Amino acid sequence: MRGRGRRAGRAARKRRQKCESTVHSDTGRGLQTLRAIKPGQLIISLPESCLLTTSTVLSSYLGQHIKSWKPRLSPLLVLCVFLVCERHRGEVSDWFPYINVLPTTYTCPAYFTDDVMTVLPAGVRRRALEQREAVREIHSSNQDFFRSLQPILSQPVEEVLTYEALRWAWCSVNTRSVFMSHPPNNFLSGQDVYALAPFLDLLNHQPDVQVKASFNEVTRCYEIRSVSGTLRYQQAFINYGSHDNQRLLLEYSFVSPGNPHSVVYVDTDLICDVLRGDRSLNQKIKFLRENNLLHNLTVSSEGPSWRLMTALRLLSMSQTLYHQWKAVLLGQAVCEEREEWSIHTAQTLCQRLLRDTDTALDKISNLLQQCEHSVREQLDVVKSLRQEERCILGNCLEVLQGVMRQPDELSHQPDVDTVS
Repeated sequence: MRGRGRRAGRAARKRRQKCESTVHSDTGRGLQTLRAIKPGQLIISLPESCLLTTSTVLSSYLGQHIKSWKPRLSPLLVLCVFLVCERHRGEVSDWFPYINVLPTTYTCPAYFTDDVMTVLPAGVRRRALEQREAVREIHSSNQDFFRSLQPILSQPVEEVLTYEALRWAWCSVNTRSVFMSHPPNNFLSGQDVYALAPFLDLLNHQPDVQVKASFNEVTRCYEIRSVSGTLRYQQAFINYGSHDNQRLLLEYSFVSPGNPHSVVYVDTDLICDVLRGDRSLNQKIKFLRENNLLHNLTVSSEGPSWRLMTALRLLSMSQTLYHQWKAVLLGQAVCEEREEWSIHTAQTLCQRLLRDTDTALDKISNLLQQCEHSVREQLDVVKSLRQEERCILGNCLEVLQGVMRQPDELSHQPDVDTVS
C-alpha cells in the first residue's frame, strides 16, 4: 500500500482507536514509577547474581548430572529442569521467593485444551499445536535423564518431573526470559540466550514504548533504559519487540489491544479454496512458492499488504501470460480489469476471514458459559485476539471499498508499463 497523505494517516489512527475501544486487556501486575523517569535514564538495573541462567544451573547441585550427561542437553531444558527441581525443594530453595510469585498456569498454547485450539485462527492453530507437541516431545524424549536425577529428589522422579511440571517451567522460561547471549561451553548443546530476571519481568509490554535493554559488561548488570521517559506515578512499560498479536499470543501468552503491528494472516489454503475454479491455480501457487511469495500474506487496518496484492495480481493472470508473471512479481502494473479482480478477491478473502472470526467468537461465547476458570483464561485471551482481528478485517474492508471507487489508491511501482 502507498501512503495517502494526512487524510489516510488520520483515518488509520481512527481505525486503530476504534479497535482499542472495542478490545480491552488487563496488564495484570506491573511496576509504577515513584518519580519521573527522564529519557535516557535507567528504569531498572539487575545484578548478574540475580539472573537465573545456565551458569546458575551448572554451578548448582544439578551441575555434575548435566555435565556428565550424553548427548548434551539444551540450555532451555536445563533451565526448565532447574525450575521444576527448585519448586520441588520449596522454601529451602534460594529461588523460592521468585518461583513463589510465578504464575501457576499460563495462557500459552502449550496449555490450550482441544476446544480452545478449535477457535484459534488457522495459522495460529497450526503453530499452537506444534508448540504443544514440542513440549510433549521434550518431556518424553528426556525420560532417561530425568531418571538419572532420582538421587537428588525426595520423591519419585515420575511425581516431580511430570509433563505438567515441565510444561509450567517451559512456559515460564519462554514467556518471561530476557535475551542474553552466553559463551558456548562443553556441556550444553545449542544457542544459549536465556536469562530469567526476577522483578524485571514485572514490567509489562507496550507496543509504542521505546527502551534500550542489554547486559552491561562493565557494571555486570542487566539494564533497561527509557528512550521516551515515564511520568511520575505511571506504570513503567517496556517493549518486547515489534510483534503482531498472533506472535504475542504464541510467545508471551497475551494480546495487546490497538497494537499498531497487528495484522491478519491470509493462509494459502484459503486462497486456494476461494480460487478453486481456476484450472491453472496449482501452477500459479507453485510459481509463488518458488519465488518466496506465499508466506506472510497479510491485511492490516490500512488495507492488504503489498505482498498479498502482488500475489493476487499474479493469480489474476492467465496461463498464456506466463512469460509476464515474473514482471508482475517485480511490481509491474496489471490492466484495470485485473486490478479490479485482485481488489475484489482481497475483499472476498477478508469477508471469508471475517465470517470465520464471527463464528469463532460465537463459539467462544458458548464455551465461556460452561468452562472452568483455567479454560476461561485461555478463552479470554483468544477472544481478545479474535476481537482485534475482527476490527482489522472490518477496517480493511472499508479501505478496499474506498479503493474500488478510486482504484489508483492501491500502489504499484511508478512509471512502469501495464500488463494486459
